[in-house]
Amino acid sequence: MASTVASDSSRASARPGYGRLLRTPGAWTFLLPGFAARQPFAMLTIGIVLLVQATTGSYGSAGAVAAVTGVSMALFAPQSGKLADRYGQRAVLVPGVLVHTASVSALVALALTGAPLWALFAAAVPTGASVPQVGPMVRARWAATLEKSPLMSTAAAFESVTDEFTFVVGPVLATALCTGVHPAAGLVAEAALTLVGGLLFAAQRRTQPAHGLVTASERAEHASALSVPGVRVLAVAFLGIGSVFGGMQVSLTAFTEEIGNPGANGLLYGLFAAGNMLAGVAVGAIAWKNGPRRRLLVGYTGLAVAASLLWTTTSSMALLGALGLVVGVFIAPALISGYTLVDDLVPASARTEAFTWLTGAVALGQASAVTVAGQLADGYGSTAGFLVPLGGTALALLTLASLRSRLVPRPVARTVARGVGHRVPVTVD
Repeated sequence: MASTVASDSSRASARPGYGRLLRTPGAWTFLLPGFAARQPFAMLTIGIVLLVQATTGSYGSAGAVAAVTGVSMALFAPQSGKLADRYGQRAVLVPGVLVHTASVSALVALALTGAPLWALFAAAVPTGASVPQVGPMVRARWAATLEKSPLMSTAAAFESVTDEFTFVVGPVLATALCTGVHPAAGLVAEAALTLVGGLLFAAQRRTQPAHGLVTASERAEHASALSVPGVRVLAVAFLGIGSVFGGMQVSLTAFTEEIGNPGANGLLYGLFAAGNMLAGVAVGAIAWKNGPRRRLLVGYTGLAVAASLLWTTTSSMALLGALGLVVGVFIAPALISGYTLVDDLVPASARTEAFTWLTGAVALGQASAVTVAGQLADGYGSTAGFLVPLGGTALALLTLASLRSRLVPRPVARTVARGVGHRVPVTVD
């Protein structure tokens, strides 16, 4: 009896869960500064929109400047990740936060002095390009710390919840500062938090993943994380997830304006975000028997089905809110499974870059969806805008289903001896 109780207790303590994850030695040394450093990421877009709109009087100009920032970030983020894998996170992060702080300061100064739109675009490029990729760096630290542990799925879930919480708090904080203090206050706070949080995170050297340890074969086969077929498939999947974020933001805004209740936008998007957060918490608390590839396919199928129904619910705010909650519930499993697969598909020497490709894919999908959904909503109403998440997730699911074999890690070749005294190298798959 006693041995049975002890055995049950041992299994319970070994079960992956948030308590066990947060007891990982050294975890809090990068989690706390990492949270502070990634908070500004969610403040940047709304801060730019509110400042530029206040100084130019045009939402179109404000959205265009914000879009330039987002596209710039999506294009340059993977290069930042690649440099971090090669030279170390600190070597990339310290100059990055300094450049970002200077770029945001320049953008604020130009906006307040009434500079022409092209000057704002010029400042938006380095602002987006220098956004510190703290989220992918935190994920890379988890991967290096846990290394093939069953807790990796829990860590991915924890990071998904953290990201979603950031995107709930950040925009609210930036909006309060811009509307209650000064139109530039949101961006000023974003730059200050980036500088302080980024430097504190960079100072945590003990948990920084090893860098520059690339074998000759890895250098030849994986010059870039994007050369791994599975990463390209995941990038397409994350583009589809970005289309949901961007399409929901624009279409919900258009919907609430059409029904004469613009204040309900926050409630509806909050339900969507709440579904994402709750599902993320649940995914990390469950000891899964199925692998991440199967969970990704199942979760993405649910996401595509739920997103395909959004355009049918614009006759009822209650129905749209309920379906938005369901869409959010399916996003978390898809994101978490995708990030978990990176640990199996990508060598340790390229993980930070791989994570930044996926983060950049979400940002690029979001920026594209905002543009397309905005034009559809302007021309045909919010119902048309909700077709963007449908199209984005359907195309991504088709890619996932047809290329799912690319999400299986290739066997590691090994050399065996043949005969006695005659060692002939033989590659065994």
